[in-house]
Amino acid sequence: MKEAASKHIKSILKDYYWMMNSIKILRDSLKDAGEGLTAQYGDESAMPKAQGTTSDPIYKETVRREKRYRKIAQYEDKVKFIQNLIPAIDNDREGEVLHWLLEGKSYRWIGMHMGLSSSHIHRLRDSIVERMAHETNGTNGTNETKLINHKSAC
Repeated sequence: MKEAASKHIKSILKDYYWMMNSIKILRDSLKDAGEGLTAQYGDESAMPKAQGTTSDPIYKETVRREKRYRKIAQYEDKVKFIQNLIPAIDNDREGEVLHWLLEGKSYRWIGMHMGLSSSHIHRLRDSIVERMAHETNGTNGTNETKLINHKSAC
């Protein structure tokens, strides 16, 4: 179980930055109500509607938006999961590496910034993941179960 949790934590850490950006962008794009979806005047309004399927553009737009809201919720769950595990990292070096990983920086960039090799950054990342996985095992299992049930964002 711990290996599965570690694998999922690594995956979320890798995807954290773009998931945060996607959440912001998707929320902004879904703010408007989708005005102008139905033809009320002119030739289009008098055209016959297709038989056998729903031709209501409002319904189709609602279905599309609902899928996006579910995707936002999936991203938010993963982001919250990592955010809840951040206090488990109390080492200054690991905290710094974690910060830059969450900012989407590469191992090479972090290594140059901290004056360490990228392989050392990989080891620090592995230590971070191990601590976070240990933290999930220390709970009643709900966080780990929730995480494992998530599908990868890729």
